[in-house]
Amino acid sequence: MEIFAYSFMIRALLAGLMVAIIAPLIGNFLVMKRFAMVADTLSHVALAGVAVGLLTATQPIFATILLTVLSAILIEKIASKQKMPAETALALFMPGGLAVALLLISLANGFNSNLFSYLFGSITTVSSQEIYLIIGLGLVSLLLIGKFYQQLLFTCFDEEGARLKGIKTERVNLLLMVLTAVTVSLTMRVVGALLVSALMVIPVVAAMRVGRSFKQSFVYSILFAVLAVFFGLLGAFYFNLPAGGAIVLVALLIFAVASVVGRK
Repeated sequence: MEIFAYSFMIRALLAGLMVAIIAPLIGNFLVMKRFAMVADTLSHVALAGVAVGLLTATQPIFATILLTVLSAILIEKIASKQKMPAETALALFMPGGLAVALLLISLANGFNSNLFSYLFGSITTVSSQEIYLIIGLGLVSLLLIGKFYQQLLFTCFDEEGARLKGIKTERVNLLLMVLTAVTVSLTMRVVGALLVSALMVIPVVAAMRVGRSFKQSFVYSILFAVLAVFFGLLGAFYFNLPAGGAIVLVALLIFAVASVVGRK
């Protein structure tokens, strides 16, 4: 296929497929915990990280990961220590992150092409260094999920029951939030900050339409995300479309088909 004759498309496929594996893995736990909006909140905070990177002329992804991880920890601490509903904590950080991002963007001489690549995604411009970073952090995330799978599952399904069983739910929730923050930072380059939660939620919800168990939904969600990235990139390449938007539209199409199949 012509698409594989270009090195930038091979890099795009590698980055996209890695993110397609990580994003729904985290998304399954977030959807079960009814905490899917946290990805959207952290994507607003991530924009502030991008603005910091542009302002200091450094690699934005490092500042993005640092800010999103710190914000994820604060959200979890506020929600647990202050006995505040999770939705309220998210409502504090979403406009706050966006406000900080706008201020920093104005200091960095306004919008430019680099910022738009993080807003709307620019998977075809992913560099080799970013590929290594995405793969490295992705593998770490996979190892942590594999190690703490049972604790994550129990805590997200029934936090009170998990606490009674002796599971340190605060640490498990903190781990989930940190993994979400890292995944959001990585996913931004694939679909953009404005669509970052789509790849973490849509394949998961589609998988729940056809999966008969949590493990089946787990597998289906990864499969659907991989299909969305692959065919989204094909559509973007051959029809000259924005890659992030094409990936999300394919994911929505998969959801529609899964809904019909699941209903039958």
